[in-house]
Amino acid sequence: MGASSPVDPAAPRRERTAGSLCAVHIVLVASRMGARVSEQIVTAAPPRTAITWGGAASRHTSLVAVLALTVGFATAQLATYATTIYLHRALAHRAMTLRAPVAWGARFVLWVTTGIRPRQWVAVHRKHHAFTDVEGDPHSPKLLGWRKVQLANWQLYRKEARQPGTVARYARDLQPDIWDRVLFDHALVGLGLGVATMVWVLGPWVGLAASTVHLVSYIQLNSAVNAIGHTFGRRPHDNSATNLQWLAWLTGGEGLHNNHHAAPTSASMRLRKGEVDPAWPLIWLGSKVGLVKIRLSEVKLTPPRPRTASATR
Repeated sequence: MGASSPVDPAAPRRERTAGSLCAVHIVLVASRMGARVSEQIVTAAPPRTAITWGGAASRHTSLVAVLALTVGFATAQLATYATTIYLHRALAHRAMTLRAPVAWGARFVLWVTTGIRPRQWVAVHRKHHAFTDVEGDPHSPKLLGWRKVQLANWQLYRKEARQPGTVARYARDLQPDIWDRVLFDHALVGLGLGVATMVWVLGPWVGLAASTVHLVSYIQLNSAVNAIGHTFGRRPHDNSATNLQWLAWLTGGEGLHNNHHAAPTSASMRLRKGEVDPAWPLIWLGSKVGLVKIRLSEVKLTPPRPRTASATR
């Protein structure tokens, strides 16, 4: 790298402030548009007869709640599958390669649903594998307690990603490109656009409720992989992670976490008969139509790492 120019220490703060204001503006504009659409729909609807106000309001509230929960959880699942297939298996462990349009689509989905910067996520995850459940692990329930990791996993990720040298050391193969500089490094703008889309399509109240359900579901499910997935469950392989099939159903296969730590370069989390990796059929189908190239044809198990006192307490 060449000589660096003088750095304005206030620049990052100004960029975050500008991003926040931009995101808020997007949501407010979409909220107004969604409110107008909702008003037009209500105005155009035919008058109802022989229905008490209380019964209609109750049914309307129930429908709103069901719609918000359904759309919110479905969006969380979309983000979760983009995380496990693109961020985790393709980028962090190079278990497979996605065709450029598919990879770009996954980046865009993650940008508008989570605001995640891929190279930061990859760096933190690779460091977790380098120091699994020993000093240096950014989010070990063995060191911090599983409840803290479950509730504060996103904060632990952000803290580690901001550490000097973490991204440079653990994600040096993922240099920012033009799309990162223009779009994907502006996390709040992406999140604002995602929330605004929900509000514009569903109206302000349902859109905001669905966005809340999505964010809470995504954060808690992915936190569970690091918290519960290193504390409770089966350990068929000699590592500190665990297998929980019910969690795998909810996280695109990530709940088979003991399998993953045993074979991190495997494109499939399923290693035994009877286990189900919900994301694997999509990966397999993608490989058949030329959208995915799987790196290894056979599972390669990593040798067990010597346990330390901090890893076994």
